[in-house]
Amino acid sequence: MPGRIKGVMRLPERILVVDDEKEITDLIELYLKNENYTVFKFYTAEGALECVSHTELDLAILDVMLPDMSGLSLCQKIRDDYTFPIIMLTAKDSETDKITGLTLGADDYITKPFRPLELLARVKAQLRRYKRYGGSLAKADDGVIVHSGLVIDTNTHEVLFNEKPLLLTPTEFSILRILCERKGHVVSSEDLFHQIWGDEYFTKNNNTITVHIRHLREKMDDAFNPKYIKTVWGVGYKIEK
Repeated sequence: MPGRIKGVMRLPERILVVDDEKEITDLIELYLKNENYTVFKFYTAEGALECVSHTELDLAILDVMLPDMSGLSLCQKIRDDYTFPIIMLTAKDSETDKITGLTLGADDYITKPFRPLELLARVKAQLRRYKRYGGSLAKADDGVIVHSGLVIDTNTHEVLFNEKPLLLTPTEFSILRILCERKGHVVSSEDLFHQIWGDEYFTKNNNTITVHIRHLREKMDDAFNPKYIKTVWGVGYKIEK
């Protein structure tokens, strides 16, 4: 599958950066290259799509506001064919863009102005998870998880739901895996956030997990009458035994 790691020695990771503000793309490129990442930098969606179609990428950083196409539309086009992580850059206080981006398949978002070191932390967290659960070289001790019509293969990052393939982003896969591994137990949003991202950027009003849960429900079930992922109000989420 495009976007997956094909060889043991394929380093460094390749990251797509798309923003029409040259100062921002240059800054991101500088910090990423200092961490030995290979950077593909574009100021338009058209150039980015051309790059995606010809380059095996490990992660993309997309600005919401682009001159030729919305970054949200670009995210959706990429997600139609590729599973590598996507981080959206959004304007400060633009809650709608954040929720829409996550709904269209983005794995994370960061608001402008941002601290470069925070962005680097997000990039590293996404790449760690993608390598562990998304790459063809991934190895997991728990192997295959089977539960009530769900078959989750943590070695191949493949999910079957009622015998049909379920296409999930790396973040959605991680949430579903964690909930199934702890089926019958309530897992808080904060716990999910820390297990997936492994950083300290969770706040009580952070709705990242909520949006990903809703997206999972839409793919599996009914977002408004879920049968699989239950909400325990004021506590978190669980999958029944």
